[in-house]
Amino acid sequence: MSRLHVDTFGPDDAPPVLALHGVTGHALRWRVPAAALAEYRVVGLDLRGHGSSPWTPPWSIEQHVDDVLTTLDELGLGPLPVVGHSFGGAIAVHLARTARERVTRLVLIDPALGLDPQDMLETAQEVCAGESYPDRESARAERATRWEGIDDALVDAEIDEYLVQDGDRWRYRYSTPAVVTAWSEMARPAVVPPADLPTLLLPATKVDYVDPAWVERVRAELGPLLTVREIDTGHMVQLERPAEVAEEIRRFLA
Repeated sequence: MSRLHVDTFGPDDAPPVLALHGVTGHALRWRVPAAALAEYRVVGLDLRGHGSSPWTPPWSIEQHVDDVLTTLDELGLGPLPVVGHSFGGAIAVHLARTARERVTRLVLIDPALGLDPQDMLETAQEVCAGESYPDRESARAERATRWEGIDDALVDAEIDEYLVQDGDRWRYRYSTPAVVTAWSEMARPAVVPPADLPTLLLPATKVDYVDPAWVERVRAELGPLLTVREIDTGHMVQLERPAEVAEEIRRFLA
């Protein structure tokens, strides 16, 4: 059994693409964009501390990279394109820098690297306070507000697949300590992809996760190997505009 939980979408004989979710997320979030990439087999992983993968520490970026590489080995997957959203984008960049030979192309969807430490402190403190709800209806209402612009069916799926009862409260299936660590890791100095790695960057225009100065660093390092396509969405880009994101990825991989 693989170290990380795996959800796969698409034909078994199609070319594989690895997909890494963001903090508090899970592999099933890739189901909708994967449906629009039917010519590929999208391999989604639950990161450590999330969903059905182990919740035990450590939860550093280096551990996440090691988990991904071990899982790829156990799945028998060779070099392949890697897609990462948010914290998954940070892990994808570090994966490419650690094991360049395993990554053929890199897609970064509103990646979260080098975020403001004060913002990360405040976010981590909010997480420490606990995210729980008295009932499913309250959780759904909060998620619908947070995911403005995302199809109601996807909000329902998130509640059905990722919310669980914990005593007399309802919580999402992630480890709070792992999530707090992730926000800390996103405050680390931002690194850039390897200079010889074709990279597609899809920043969201309605939030400020992607620092323009970092984009210029990546552009200086990669030159013509960097493609930037802004998407007019909030942070959950691939859920808000799955067809548009899929088309950008398809064009890039082709």
